[in-house]
Amino acid sequence: MSDQSNNDADVAIESPANAAAVSGATGSRPEVPEESRWGRALREITTGNVAISFLAVVLALIVGAVMIAATDENVQEAAGYFFARPLDTLTAIWTSVAGAYGAFFRGSIYNVNADTFAAGIRPLTETLTFATPLIAAGLGVALAFRVGMFNIGGRGQMLVASAAAGWVAFAVDLPWGVHMVVALLAGLVAGAAWAGIAGLLKARTGAHEVIVTIMLNYIAFYLVSWMLRTPGLLQAPGSSNPKTPAMADTAVFPELLGSSYSLHFGFILALLSVVVVWWILNRSSLGFQFRAVGENPNAARVAGINVKAMYVYGMLISGALVGLAGVSQVLGTVTTGFSSGIDSGIGFDAITVALLGRSTPIGVLIAGILFGAFKAGGFGMQAAEGVPIDIVLVVQSLIVLFIAAPPLVRAIFRLPTPGAAPKKRRRALTKGASVK
Repeated sequence: MSDQSNNDADVAIESPANAAAVSGATGSRPEVPEESRWGRALREITTGNVAISFLAVVLALIVGAVMIAATDENVQEAAGYFFARPLDTLTAIWTSVAGAYGAFFRGSIYNVNADTFAAGIRPLTETLTFATPLIAAGLGVALAFRVGMFNIGGRGQMLVASAAAGWVAFAVDLPWGVHMVVALLAGLVAGAAWAGIAGLLKARTGAHEVIVTIMLNYIAFYLVSWMLRTPGLLQAPGSSNPKTPAMADTAVFPELLGSSYSLHFGFILALLSVVVVWWILNRSSLGFQFRAVGENPNAARVAGINVKAMYVYGMLISGALVGLAGVSQVLGTVTTGFSSGIDSGIGFDAITVALLGRSTPIGVLIAGILFGAFKAGGFGMQAAEGVPIDIVLVVQSLIVLFIAAPPLVRAIFRLPTPGAAPKKRRRALTKGASVK
């Protein structure tokens, strides 16, 4: 592509108005229609500033604290004589919330009550283990977002990837090292192919990827469930349970810190995926085209980008990343055999991780670790303080709610709207205009 065409592409992608100007100058390109309302909403949600994400988490934790206090029996008892002894009620609230979040910290970051440092960091390794598939799947969803597509099919892509990698892991006899790589590649290819169906249908027929990926989730679930109940496919020989045999030792991911910890090589692969996705989006021509199509497909088409091909490529890479999440579960976490519940809701949690991370690789890494901490710390809260695990799920849902409504967060914290002039400046401008 020549320098002139590159300049034309940059101008066209920046705004529809500029794209129209390019069209008028060359006389060969059509005018670009304005971006749709849904496109603007997606860009607002996925590209908002870091403050919105941070404040969304803070708001969710505050609401979670209210729920913890409201469901605590000691707080309810103290609230019965609030007007007589208000300090007792406040003390009970503080004890309840501090105890719950303290147990959350000890269950997800560091156990200060442990006898040794090695035992103290075990909760952190549990957090990173839970975060591994969330990071991989979150990257897949985030990359699809950057291409302007909603990949809601994480569950199905994880299931088919788990089935492919699992079958290679327990049914194929290969030497150590080679076996793991082949099983890994089988899972990545299966996840990419399953997601590629949605990308191909959108490119060829215009079928909406949300509907297609949701339907593919059901197909994958029932297909894998049937395979798990069929001897000779995925069902363990001689077993009546819908479960696979154990993975061969030659295919299992190696442990990073020894057998005392659950952290495995899948976490390293997730970190490498963060680097690869960052490079694709920010340093490659393919990533430039992805971002251009995600910002405004009409302007990208005017600039000469093959939008349909970008949809297919984007979903293929997205599916491979989500497939990596399934592979990490089968070869790293659940190596004794898996059932149809292997996804454990990760496919849908990945959407939240991608939104919280603002569809950036580093953001997804941080959000994945945070949600891994929610999973690990939630069990600690329930075991130590009797806090229902459902409260953690409510906090996660509230994070989605606040992230999906940036104006609500700005209104609560009185943050200025992006691009809006400060109130004093607006008054000065209005006053100056009236004087003229």
